[in-house]
Formats: sequence, structure tokens, C-alpha cells
Amino acid sequence: MQTDQLTYLISLQLTPHVGSKLAKNLIAYCGNPEAVFYEKRRSLEKIPGIGKIIAESILNFKDFERAEKEIAFIQKNNINVLVYYEDEYPDRLRHIDDAPLVLFSKGNCNLNQNRMIGVVGTRKATDYGKKVCEQLVTELKEYQACVVSGLAFGIDQLAHKTALQNGMETVAILGHGLDTIYPSQHRSLASDITNQGSILSEYISGTKPDKANFPERNRIVAGMIDGLVVIESGIRGGALITADIAFSYNREVFATPGRTDAEFSAGCNHFIKLNKASLIHNANDIAYSLGWDIKPNTQKSTKINWSELDKNEKLLVEYLNKNGKCHIDKIVAITEWKDSELSLKLLDLEFKNIIKAFPGNYYKCV
Repeated sequence: MQTDQLTYLISLQLTPHVGSKLAKNLIAYCGNPEAVFYEKRRSLEKIPGIGKIIAESILNFKDFERAEKEIAFIQKNNINVLVYYEDEYPDRLRHIDDAPLVLFSKGNCNLNQNRMIGVVGTRKATDYGKKVCEQLVTELKEYQACVVSGLAFGIDQLAHKTALQNGMETVAILGHGLDTIYPSQHRSLASDITNQGSILSEYISGTKPDKANFPERNRIVAGMIDGLVVIESGIRGGALITADIAFSYNREVFATPGRTDAEFSAGCNHFIKLNKASLIHNANDIAYSLGWDIKPNTQKSTKINWSELDKNEKLLVEYLNKNGKCHIDKIVAITEWKDSELSLKLLDLEFKNIIKAFPGNYYKCV
């Protein structure tokens, strides 16, 4: 991305009263990030969600020097910048309304790989929780899954460590800038993750790990995965916030059960009782629910009678064979199907046993 456009993107993040959703609307209406700051007041006020106060906030913004300082930090520390309209941005997350405008990443992990699973839980894991976490993540290696978590004490930390020990990629989502690591005891772990995965944040350098940042961080965890596993959580635990968000995003939520009188199983048991989470015993349960029951290295190609497919059906099947599971928004972009015929076309391909539907409006070839 050109430096000048990145300057204006970061400036939009810094502009008071402009969140990621409004920022994306502004860019869509104005054409590019720079144009937002030079649009006429009257035109800004006509954009949905932008009134007089926000328009004034945009036009009065002058701290471009702070954005330029951030770019210098990015270049000095070899940080990757992921913008919501570019290919490197996590595609699963892109379809969420409140997805961040920009993400800052350090490491080499592909954030759009076929199998992304979140693992979260209590900071005060019991021996039972630790055993379940280690076993589950180790089993997920067979399915070539990437483990996503939040680098917190307890289950998060153990999920990252176990993934690294098994040679798996793992992604840590942070609630502060990349110039620091919180908790500080996890600096070494974060360094290891950048060598075998990535650390990721929506916050610019200098952003402290304030309490309010972590619920926002949780939406990124929930948005960039296929499913979320909760391993031990109190009834009001932070892991349940992530689980609630994942459920609202139509992600599969899984929970490991525990004793009815155990404090740190209360949250998992409650979610299972409400049918917001599926009870699991091992990684095979996750794989079955997400359609991972056939491992990538043993998967056979679907036999397709190409003569029966029209142009758009062929385009879709070729794309799915090459890229694996994709979201319905991507299907709309690939094909020329109108909204009125999209559902019928997809259903027809399902009846022909060519594609399979998954939670969250995802599809892949059988």
C-alpha cells in the first residue's frame, strides 16, 4: 500500500467518533481514505451515519504527524499492515460489520488458511482444564488447523504453547499496540509465535492494554475462525464474551463439560444448556461439526460431471476445489448469480452432492 494512503487510513482510526464501520462507509462514499479528509462538509453530512458532529471531527483532524510516526514504527519493526479491502486481510473477519479497518501483524502466518480454530478459557485453569487443552490442541494437528487465541494467562497461553510444541501455526490477538506485550511474562512466548505464526492487533503503537480493549480484541478472535472452543470458564468469564460474539457471528461454538459444582466449568455447562455450544470430548467432534472429518492429506477429489454445469457453476466449483471453504459473499463475487437465484443454485449443487453447506454461510466441495 502507498504510504500516503496508509497515513490517511491510520488517521481515520485516530479521528474521534469515527469507528471502523463508519470509516468503511466514508471510504466507500468518498473513493479512498485521503478523499475523506478533503470532502466538503455538506457532502460528508449526507453520508449515512455521519452527522454534523462527526463531519466536524473529520474536517478538524490535524494530527497526521502521529500517523506518519506510526508508519515509521511499522517500517522499522517489519510489521505487516492488513487493510480490509486487500487480499491479505483475514477473509472470514472481513464479512463482519465491525471488523477493524486496519490490522497490524508481526509474523508469517497465512490468516486465510482453510482451517482456523479459536481456543479460549479461564486464566485460572485447573489440572483438568490444562489436560483437556493440551490433548485437544495436539489432536488438532492431524487436521492441520491453525490455533487462534488471546495470549492471556491460563488456557490461552497453554493453547499457544501446545500448538508451537506440535509444529502448528498459531495466532495471538492482542488488546494493545505491537510495541509491548501483555502480560509481560509472555514476551518470550510472543517471540516464538512470530517465528511460527503471527501476533495481531488493531491498535497502533503506544496503545496501553486497557481493560476496555480486550472485549474489542475478542471480536477479532471470534471473527477470523471457523469455530471456537471454550475450555473452562466461570459464569462471567471473558471467554464467554468471546463465545457470545462467536455465536452472534454464526460461528460454531464448542465447550468442554465439567462437574456441575466446579466454578470454572459453570460457564461451559451454561452455554451447553442454552444450546449455544456443542459438547465435545475431542478434536474429532470438532472436525465432524466443521466438515473436517476428511483430513487434507487424504481427501479425494470430487467426481464431477462438468457437462451438467453452467459457466457460473464451473467457476464456483473450480474455485472451491482450489481454495477450500468460502463464504457466500465470495460466491456472489465469483459468479454472476442474482440474489433471487443464488439460494436455488447453491441448493441444486448440494442436491447433486457437489458442494456442502456449513454454519456461517460457508460452502465447500464434497
